[in-house]
Amino acid sequence: MSAGSVSKGCFVFKPSPKKRKVSQKTADYFREGNSDAEDSELRFATCQSLWKHVKLEAEQIEEDLNKQLFDNLVGFLRRSHSEFQEKTTKWNCRMKSREIPTAALVLGVNVTDHDLTFRSLSEVLQNRVTPYVALLQAKDCPGIKNLMQKLLGQLMNCYVDVDSEEDDYVQTSQNRIRCSMTSLITWYEGVTKKTDCETPSKKRTSSRHWQSPPVVVIFKDMESFTTKVLQDFIVISSQHIHELPLVLVFGIATSPMIIHGLLPHSVSSLLCIELFQSLSCKEHLSTIIDKVLLTTQFPLKLSEKVLQVLINIFLYHDFSVQNFIKGFQLCIVEHFYTQPLSVLCCHQEEVKKRINSLSHNQCENIRRLPSFRRYVENQPSEKQIALLTTDGSLKETVQQLLEDLNVYHENYFPVLRCLHVFTSSLPKYPLGKQIRELHCACLENRVWETEEYESFLQLARMLNKCDLVTMLQKCVEILVSSPGKEFDKTVEKLKEFLTQFQKLEVAEACQERDESVSSQKELQKKTDLYHLQKTLLELKESRRSKKLTKFEMLRFEVIDYIDSVVRNYLVPADHKTLHEIMYFNTASVLREHLNAAPRVALHTALNNPYCYLKSQALRSDGGSISNKAPDICIVYKLHLECGRLINLVDWLEAFSTVVTAVEGPNADAPSSDQCSFYSSSFGTGTPGFHQAQQAENRSRGEVDMGRLLMCHQNLNKAVLCKAGRWLCSH
Repeated sequence: MSAGSVSKGCFVFKPSPKKRKVSQKTADYFREGNSDAEDSELRFATCQSLWKHVKLEAEQIEEDLNKQLFDNLVGFLRRSHSEFQEKTTKWNCRMKSREIPTAALVLGVNVTDHDLTFRSLSEVLQNRVTPYVALLQAKDCPGIKNLMQKLLGQLMNCYVDVDSEEDDYVQTSQNRIRCSMTSLITWYEGVTKKTDCETPSKKRTSSRHWQSPPVVVIFKDMESFTTKVLQDFIVISSQHIHELPLVLVFGIATSPMIIHGLLPHSVSSLLCIELFQSLSCKEHLSTIIDKVLLTTQFPLKLSEKVLQVLINIFLYHDFSVQNFIKGFQLCIVEHFYTQPLSVLCCHQEEVKKRINSLSHNQCENIRRLPSFRRYVENQPSEKQIALLTTDGSLKETVQQLLEDLNVYHENYFPVLRCLHVFTSSLPKYPLGKQIRELHCACLENRVWETEEYESFLQLARMLNKCDLVTMLQKCVEILVSSPGKEFDKTVEKLKEFLTQFQKLEVAEACQERDESVSSQKELQKKTDLYHLQKTLLELKESRRSKKLTKFEMLRFEVIDYIDSVVRNYLVPADHKTLHEIMYFNTASVLREHLNAAPRVALHTALNNPYCYLKSQALRSDGGSISNKAPDICIVYKLHLECGRLINLVDWLEAFSTVVTAVEGPNADAPSSDQCSFYSSSFGTGTPGFHQAQQAENRSRGEVDMGRLLMCHQNLNKAVLCKAGRWLCSH
């Protein structure tokens, strides 16, 4: 076949199995591009194991937090289903009014977490209540036909082609079923009769489901559904509620009042609504931080800046706990990928074995750590020489330092919780209301040197006896249940304070009784004016030189002791030796990956395409422009070199000079370069860098570069052609 033929053929040659390229493993990608590839497989395995345990813990926390909510929903379904099954008077009244049992589930504005919640709810319902659960989304149900197709498709476990021409039918087991409520009722009656006719041995396998189980339809994003679709479905369903035990679940992100805003009274009156409220996403985040980050269960820790980035993204962007966990996953991967010594970031049982297997290069990496260098500088000269020259001495010291770091964590978190018991009960919360705020303050600097801590001490010295005793009891419970082994004396001291408060209470009661008796005797005596004046003067003098009571002295002693415990155990982590091994502190990398900055990304892509394409041909030294770069990148860099105004002819000549640099300086710009220039210069409007203007309103071939930074989506093709013809003619 000749190259000039009108018809062309395309032939595919399948590669032989021997030459087929084997796909890379994830560990290979983890090793690529890493200059410190030593022990990369072990680091990758440790990273995978750590993330697996973190994920399991997060899922368990999610399950525990949703347990109460799901139990309440199951109870609601049980009440609704029992009325339908027993055909009670209450159900008959509801049947006459055609009310549909409806659960309004308020989940909050963290929409990205709703999918996981609904998936868990669907699994719970299918395991405990009914196998007939359908999950519907607004984007899949623009009309009532699409909704019925999705509903029947999910309930019958069949494939539904929404874009097919026969929109009213679904295909299941070689039979075409019309998508209607009548078909759904017929199918349900057939399924339930088939189940009732099964043998007892088969029934035992499905005993977890109720007899004649209800059909649960979950609207995941109720606010996004159109009013007409909801109205039609509710009205149609209410007419058949006596035949089909239908239960609706509305997923609501804003407020339950949205039901009455979307549905008129004539439709909302067909629903028997019960409200269910999920746990606040802030409380969920606090639980995740408390059980995942503020614990010794996982060796990897986050620095103050990294944790603050994750919390700020949560509070100011999406309120998504799942995104917070994904951010923590990114921290785990980045730490084990970029830190060669993260091979030691493991549980204490494995640390000793891994330290003994360290190579000389890894020992040199330890010696280069800033915290270890500070540690060496404070040692005697003989030990300094041993640490810097002998690997064996270094390994012994590293093992001891990592044990000390583990002990520091075992002591840090219980004392942090004890301090939070005091700070969370004070007015205005000087050190923050949440424990995460207190944790960030302790990681950032010596917390006892801050003004907020001074105000905390002032407020704590004014606590009443009841609150102070309650706080001390909570602190004793926290310290007793903690894994730290240095809290025996602290617990004894706090218990001693509690005993003194009890004795003080008994002494005060006796003193009050004696004072009441003495006051009665004084009243019985006759008092003259002289003795009255003398008594008043003594009272006035005692007020001036007021002495502290026993309770006030004991309260001061308690607060001073708590202050000494804080100064002893809540030292910032970056003051500890080898903290770089256990702490991920590269907040800039995390911010670059998670914080959305499209304008910066576009500028980087156009100004330095090598950053994303990773092609050696695109490398440029300094401010030079490579002729191998994409046309739009060349045009953009040329426009950056100009001022506010640029002449299109000069811009074209500069573009041609760069593109034809290989051919020599005297080469003429071909017409293809002009076309590339036109498409590239006006193409910069697509990512939002300029706004096209009418050619009549512009001066001779000049473009206002100040407007190149304005967003424009609809480019005027007529203006482009007109400008091109004008340039070619001149």
